[in-house]
Amino acid sequence: MDAPGLFDSTPPEPQASGILGTGSASGDEPLAVRMRPRVLDELVGQDHLLGPGSPLRQVVEGRQPMSVILWGPPGTGKTTIAHLVAQGERRFRAMSALNSGVKDVRAAIDEARRVRRTGGPQTILFIDEVHRFTKTQQDSLLGAVEDRTITLLAATTENPYFSVVAPLVSRCVLLSLRELDSTDIGELVDRAVEDERGLNRTVTLDKEARDHLVRTAAGDARKALTALEAAALTVAGEGGTEITVAVVEAAIDTAAVRYDRDGDGHYDVASAFIKSLRGSDVDAAMHYLARMIVAGEDPRFIARRLVVFASEDVGMADPTALLTATAAATAVERIGLPEARINLAQAVAHLATAPKSNAVITAIDEAMRDVRQGKIGPVPVDLRDAHYGGASNLGHGKGYVYPHADPRGVVPQRYAPDVVAGRDYYRPTRHGREAEIGERLEKLRRIVRRPADG
Repeated sequence: MDAPGLFDSTPPEPQASGILGTGSASGDEPLAVRMRPRVLDELVGQDHLLGPGSPLRQVVEGRQPMSVILWGPPGTGKTTIAHLVAQGERRFRAMSALNSGVKDVRAAIDEARRVRRTGGPQTILFIDEVHRFTKTQQDSLLGAVEDRTITLLAATTENPYFSVVAPLVSRCVLLSLRELDSTDIGELVDRAVEDERGLNRTVTLDKEARDHLVRTAAGDARKALTALEAAALTVAGEGGTEITVAVVEAAIDTAAVRYDRDGDGHYDVASAFIKSLRGSDVDAAMHYLARMIVAGEDPRFIARRLVVFASEDVGMADPTALLTATAAATAVERIGLPEARINLAQAVAHLATAPKSNAVITAIDEAMRDVRQGKIGPVPVDLRDAHYGGASNLGHGKGYVYPHADPRGVVPQRYAPDVVAGRDYYRPTRHGREAEIGERLEKLRRIVRRPADG
């Protein structure tokens, strides 16, 4: 199933410029389509893939018939790369996993095989959203990729090690596209305002509006250009030429959030977020989470803070909090926004309402402070490694008592070096599970330290 028009190799004829600049012959191509890079060097944010002789250059320039999986967040250039490949002299076919099946894949492969047998060019088969193919559909590609009946160019927003069958991954070069940062998005927005293919300087974009467009795009170039086009159309409808924050808001219905990812606003909101969690105000914490997401904060930053908080401020008062936080972080990596906002919200609800304890971080910080002050001491002889030749002659392991041999599962034994013997680093609170842990710990210390306590 081809995608007509999307990968046409002939550039559109320029038209008279208006509020939307020059366009295609039909004049109705979206701004994001008109602004697609015409050459690989115009690709923004992926410098790590553009070096001389890189696999990406070889694929685009047709020097090597290697199959490739393009993996990256939405709006990072996967379809753009396919568009550049389509402009070459090779035979190009495109399909989307959203509306194609095994029958379509096999038909494309059969046609590619027939063309090759009659002396025709090799076929590039582009499959968008390849992770949406079932295992059977992905398996149907293996033979043709293996014998190079087709050169596969597949795009996915999900980790291919989880979403694409291993035999297909092993037959392809995996190219990871990076999420675009604010500088990249800003460059694309500026280019679209200036370039004759875009708005051709028929509008001006004030700094606040530009910042808002960049922020709300959240690393998605297509989203930024679509919003810019909507704002330009709004200006045209009002008979003006200046795009302001108010115009952008009216065009994309997203309120401007006073938030600077690299400045004080970033740290202030993040600080308020953590303090709201610590204070058990789930509603305030949810508000700050929403502010960060809407403002385009990196969801991985939010997830990292939650994982740290789960141990630092909840700890053993609710040991399941860390499981929830790490699961949310995994969801962010595998799924991404917008869906992962739900996982982050669940983690926030869990952590904010959980009983709190900072006993874990207090314990490790005090232990590290003692170590840095030189309180290290020799490891007790009975605890030393006794598995190598000659260890027994040194007395290593002699006197060690195996705890599982005791019905209680714990025995009197000296574990800590003399210099810190009897030091209580971990001091459970009476909150949540730590109340129970504290009672058990008191009994454990009484048994374990009996020899040291005399």
